[in-house]
Amino acid sequence: MRIVDIRETAIPLKSKLANSSFDFNEMTTSVVAAITDVVRNGKPVCGFAFNSTGRYACGAQMRARFIPRIIAADPDTLLNERGDNLDPAKIFAVMMRREKAGGHSERSIAIGTIEVAVWDAVAKIAEKPLYRVLAERFSGGKVPMKVFCYVGGGWYWPGQTIKDLQDEMRRHLDAGYTLVKMKVGGLPLEEDVRRLEAVLQVVGSGEHLAVDAPCNFTRDEALRYAKALSPFKLRWFEEPCDPLDFALLAELAGVYAPPLATGENLFSTQDVENLARFGGFRADRDVIQIDPPQSYGIGQYAKTLDMLARHGWRRSSLFPHGGNQMSLAIAAGFGLGGAESYPGVFGDFGGFADDARIADGAITLSDRPGIGFEGQAALYKIMRELAGI
Repeated sequence: MRIVDIRETAIPLKSKLANSSFDFNEMTTSVVAAITDVVRNGKPVCGFAFNSTGRYACGAQMRARFIPRIIAADPDTLLNERGDNLDPAKIFAVMMRREKAGGHSERSIAIGTIEVAVWDAVAKIAEKPLYRVLAERFSGGKVPMKVFCYVGGGWYWPGQTIKDLQDEMRRHLDAGYTLVKMKVGGLPLEEDVRRLEAVLQVVGSGEHLAVDAPCNFTRDEALRYAKALSPFKLRWFEEPCDPLDFALLAELAGVYAPPLATGENLFSTQDVENLARFGGFRADRDVIQIDPPQSYGIGQYAKTLDMLARHGWRRSSLFPHGGNQMSLAIAAGFGLGGAESYPGVFGDFGGFADDARIADGAITLSDRPGIGFEGQAALYKIMRELAGI
């Protein structure tokens, strides 16, 4: 049993949406196929992944360092103890050879994307959904049938009106979501507050609405928004400032009583531990939103969870960033607070399987082996063509 090839291709997202910090006109993502010599139904088992959204394709690092290290390794050294499946931890260790400490974001996304593709292959070889494999290994075998899911929306679209924004939120509620998220920081505070109040007319109360500022605010702006948002008692106020400005995060936590959220722009366990130590985040209410494919993958995510538990954090306070089949499988497998969803955005990469349904804010899990990309026809076509199957 071995990995015979790992392939990567860069795909443009072809999205015109924007948040308060940037638009996605040039955004690309790396799609990875890990091809094994295991055969099922006459075809090789292939593991797939992509590097989530919000970070550009990173195939150069993969091809220069990480893929050659895996292919050059003795295949037997990459198997589990029983020799009946791949071992993601051993493959991760091979990718990390001769890598200097620190500098995480330069390599964490490339490594994490390959590592998640390996997990997809592992679950397919075991003929189980990935969330079940993860639950058995990391969550005491507790396998949920449903996962809470909120929708990431409320973007700044060209020509968007307040009515357009309200109509979007009504569509999300009609689709079965009970928590929606909208962007702030792309307009003056007074206009953003008007947008927020209009959305609250649709969703009913602050517990059904979160806001996201994509790290856009200076200290003064963050404090102004915190003061203005506080009376609405929102579900959370996300990414109010630079994700590594732990002093400012701690200052905001000291004056903003409702929940804060951050984490999608932290790429290592040490970064997240620094947040827990110095960012003032409150384990009884705040939210951490790591994106596993962008932060070294699933195995390292498990270590990050263990670290956070030592700091008093519960898994229910973690919502992985991403809004895709990968984050859904990870949220289910680790028993996290829930998953994000991006319906209708990010082209073929947003959302879940074509037959996925949301009811009362929760998504029912499928029993497809692996991550379940095979249930997304347009995305799986890209992956299948990359693998040549």
